[in-house]
Amino acid sequence: MFLLIGLGFVLGLKHALDPDHMVAVSTIVTESKSLRKSSLVGTFWGLGHTVSLLCAGFVVIALKVQIADRAALWMEFAVALMLILLGLKAMLKPLRGWKLHSHRHTHEGSTHTHLHLHGGEEQVHRHRHWIGIGARPFLVGLVHGMAGSAALTLLVLATIPSAVAGIIYIAVFGLGSVGGMLVMSSLISLPFVFARKRFNALSEILQVTVGLFSVSFGLFLAWQYSFQEHLIF
Repeated sequence: MFLLIGLGFVLGLKHALDPDHMVAVSTIVTESKSLRKSSLVGTFWGLGHTVSLLCAGFVVIALKVQIADRAALWMEFAVALMLILLGLKAMLKPLRGWKLHSHRHTHEGSTHTHLHLHGGEEQVHRHRHWIGIGARPFLVGLVHGMAGSAALTLLVLATIPSAVAGIIYIAVFGLGSVGGMLVMSSLISLPFVFARKRFNALSEILQVTVGLFSVSFGLFLAWQYSFQEHLIF
């Protein structure tokens, strides 16, 4: 039993490194201004992920309800759509507040018109409670947890005969994913926190780049589930 719990924790750590998880969390930590907030993003993602897994695990293991393959595919498709939305938000946020307008100048009787691009004014600091910071990553973690619940619960059903042991395994697995994402979200945020403090323009370019990658990856997954897995077509 202890070996099983240890294995669940290690697999949970590894599970946090899945590409779709890393891409989703990356789009959120690009907005962080400190390592503390970035670690909170990873922690809340892991908590949401664990809540989904426990709910699905209770339904499947305790109530003996099977998750259909097509339902599992729709959950994965929802992850693809979520990556697209997160990417679009990350891309559009740095562009807010930029204004293009013209100025007229008269020099020696000749009038010239110049176009100017002005960046947004520095936003007034607003105090945000930790619940507000964690709401979005918690919801993202919920979606990821539902998408991965089918494969995990089937694995638990196949290898763990006891329902109680199965729920404990899923809980420890979720705890491992919390720890893994806490560390990874902090590491991912390092270049963004550094750039935001010294080179704000570079920070915005990095944010747009991450958002573009998230949109591209989400579109690839959506295409894969729609055509290769024949979910829609």
